[in-house]
Amino acid sequence: MVRMNSTTAFARVSLPQTPEFAQKLDRLAEIAVRAGLGLGSGQELLVTATLDAVPLARLITEHAYKVGASLVTTLFSDEQSALIRFRNGKESSFDTAPAWLYEGMAKAYQSGAARLAIAGNDPSLLSAENPEHVSRANRATSKAYRPALELIAGHAINWTIVANATTAWAAAVFPDLPADEALARLWDAIFAASRADQADPLAAWRAHDTILHARADRMNAKRYTALHFRGPGTDLRVGLADDHLWLGGGTTARNGNYCIPNIPTEEIFTTPHKDRVEGQVTSTKPLSHQGTLIEGISVRFEGGKIAEAHAARGEQVLQRMIETDEGARRLGEVALVPHSSPIASSGLLFMNTLFDENAACHIALGQAYSTCVKNGDSLKPAELAVRGANTSLIHVDWMIGSNRIDVDGVSAAGSLDPVMRAGEWV
Repeated sequence: MVRMNSTTAFARVSLPQTPEFAQKLDRLAEIAVRAGLGLGSGQELLVTATLDAVPLARLITEHAYKVGASLVTTLFSDEQSALIRFRNGKESSFDTAPAWLYEGMAKAYQSGAARLAIAGNDPSLLSAENPEHVSRANRATSKAYRPALELIAGHAINWTIVANATTAWAAAVFPDLPADEALARLWDAIFAASRADQADPLAAWRAHDTILHARADRMNAKRYTALHFRGPGTDLRVGLADDHLWLGGGTTARNGNYCIPNIPTEEIFTTPHKDRVEGQVTSTKPLSHQGTLIEGISVRFEGGKIAEAHAARGEQVLQRMIETDEGARRLGEVALVPHSSPIASSGLLFMNTLFDENAACHIALGQAYSTCVKNGDSLKPAELAVRGANTSLIHVDWMIGSNRIDVDGVSAAGSLDPVMRAGEWV
């Protein structure tokens, strides 16, 4: 008997076949290459995608060559093959990852290639699989991917992520709709959040980028030493790294290319101090983590480190995630997002971090971004650590903001300034 899941059941649903859809899909590809990547003439591009994303990947390839890419290489993965591994693989296989592949990717980035990931995985692909096997496989992949991740996290290259709707993802977001209607609705939501439905999407992204930079500039001028989050289930003080920098929108990578790393993006973010986080925090949205949905996260920090962690669903995966290494129990990012962001205003729970993190303030466990520390690109790991930047094999964002959360900035003198009230900028 063939065991069916959402991906298998809806495998025959195809893309909407209308001129309007084709135009928006093409605009999304153009946004990814020109606004997201800022791909340079003569630059190589490495793309990763699932098999569902072939149409979008081909359009991205076309736009990349139009702006002068020297070579576009796309690596496709198959979610069903991943599922087969967990159901049939030998015990020892879950500690194995293709280090040779990730070493090759790191070498490509060192040689100047840009990085583009097409996201759109089944949020619950591995929810029914052995959590221990999922954790071990994720840990092995994280270790093998580390050389490439360091180049991405340090913005040595220009990179971006863009989304592709899939039938399994659409079924998770719109469980009560027929498969074809759910897919169309998800595509519409992606186009709207990515500004691909606007008459001049590139101009819209330039304007939005300016707004995000202005917000980051205001926070940098304040020089707060900490942020204090308060709301239902949350009383959390997040100390900020010494010489921290707030970033938002696009950034100039060390190779000189200007890129907007996430499409969409509504956040400004910085590096917390790994030893100065105290209090309790409760998630406000589920976290889809590598095929498992984790809901109702509740965490208590002491001395910057998670002292206690629980989840209403997926707790085993959460516990194994924070056991990845020492840094997995500490914060590597804190981000501010207004509740009125277009993604939050859509009223949708995307069950995809690329979108849901841009609907709410969030924190990330694990690796910090060196670019969020003054002169961070020129500092050695030990020097970054002295300033409070965390190191880990993981970087996992989860949402803690809503229209019931207030945020205060804490000055060096200890006074509190209102930064957000009921999820909105003051």
